[in-house]
Amino acid sequence: MDRRDFMTGAIGVSAVSPRRVRSSAAEVTQSSRARTDAAPAKILLFDTFGTVVDWRGSVAAEGRRLGKAKGVDADWEAFADTWRAGYAPAMNRVRTGALPWTKLDRLHRMILDELLPKFGLTGLTEAEKDQLNQVWHRLDPWPDAVEGLTRLKRRFVIAPLSNGNLSLLTDLGKHAGLPWDCILSTELVRRYKPDKETYLMAADFWDVSSGDLLMVAAHDGDLQAAKALGLKTAFVHRPLEFGPAKVPPRPPVGRFDYTAGDFKELAAQLGV
Repeated sequence: MDRRDFMTGAIGVSAVSPRRVRSSAAEVTQSSRARTDAAPAKILLFDTFGTVVDWRGSVAAEGRRLGKAKGVDADWEAFADTWRAGYAPAMNRVRTGALPWTKLDRLHRMILDELLPKFGLTGLTEAEKDQLNQVWHRLDPWPDAVEGLTRLKRRFVIAPLSNGNLSLLTDLGKHAGLPWDCILSTELVRRYKPDKETYLMAADFWDVSSGDLLMVAAHDGDLQAAKALGLKTAFVHRPLEFGPAKVPPRPPVGRFDYTAGDFKELAAQLGV
């Protein structure tokens, strides 16, 4: 079957006109509204880890459950942070050719195997290690995610554009109740973001231009890479992604086409 048979047509939307900026306080308000020069988008693509789902809270909770069962007392937030910290370096080994193509589940397991003894989790069976590694398939969504995505789905085609492998993203969508129209994993092009192929595959699959795509993410680097390829961009602020001690700043006004505090706010900006 042709891959287009799996895909839904998209509907454009007009940008919301901003109000005049009168003060620094108003400037912050202005940054949360759509800019008038942002052309309508047809398809919304979402970074997933940190933008749609709370990886840190979910992994830490899994660690606490396992630690209680095994009699291990550890800093489970630090466990989650350390596991996640190995994510970019591991992918970069693939991107630079130091490793052959390796899906994210396998990279996560490689990082986990080095991590376990550092946090006192020795003696786990292979089945227990596999179960722990599968926590990335069971991450919980941010409180606004399902409602916001459901609203956006009324007017746009919505899909994750994530470094998670296809089985991971499928399980995650089921677990979190994410109403995707389809799933775009970078596994489809055997590349990892920010390689250009990962962003441009959506334009190829849907036979649209890069300007018809809106990349939604909580990460500046992801959006900058998409913007350089002509995609529209929307920053969604997730202040607790890395914990209360590491709140990322909101970007300056005008850096991206849209800036929102959550998906419900983004939906309002897009007229949904």
